[in-house]
Amino acid sequence: METEKVSTPHPFDMPQWAIDRVVARQGQPLVHREVPAAETALVVVDMQNYFMEAESPASVPRARAIVDNINRLAAALRAAGGKVVWIRTLFTEEALAEIEHFHRVLLLPDRFEARCEALARDAEGSQLWPGLDVRAEDLIIEKTRYSGMIQGAGDLEAQLKAAGVSAMLVAGTMTNACCESTARDAMMRNFRTTMVHDANATLRDDEHAAALINFYLFFGDVAGTEELVARYPAG
Repeated sequence: METEKVSTPHPFDMPQWAIDRVVARQGQPLVHREVPAAETALVVVDMQNYFMEAESPASVPRARAIVDNINRLAAALRAAGGKVVWIRTLFTEEALAEIEHFHRVLLLPDRFEARCEALARDAEGSQLWPGLDVRAEDLIIEKTRYSGMIQGAGDLEAQLKAAGVSAMLVAGTMTNACCESTARDAMMRNFRTTMVHDANATLRDDEHAAALINFYLFFGDVAGTEELVARYPAG
């Protein structure tokens, strides 16, 4: 079972009832197909050693299986004139002071200590996974909340707007935590947002599906790597 989880992304098909409901609301299944690549950013969330290494207490095995899809998307979007953004979640003393209940109430003491140590800015656990194709022209942005777009998390929104970005493809881990939170908040900040179903990962197939379906019903598009790569021929 572990080998299967590591080797393949989550299986996912959007149910027809969800597609029918979305079409009734907006007239078509996907509404972000025509956004220019130059206005689009691939935002890759939390693909860091702490969440990727098999030995880590926070390991997401499926996250190791989406690396190739993320790298393909990044290459296609760069070549077409888009941006690639890598997000690192960090623990900081400022975040502890501002959202203490997350650290002190929602985490057992041993989980708190492990997370703080692993996600310190210079810790090995907080560094991007070495299998990711990170280029010099890409942005690397830090955040201290589940959502990269929420007040106090960091400067993701400001940097995207400065780069002329109006649309976001969200990939990374975990689908139903930091990725979904970032994607939802991006839509509410007026970014045309798409979650990439086979470039997101979490701990269970049903958690993954539930997050994607709910996002699709209310917040934005859900599409796969093949479809998105085909949208971005080299400019």
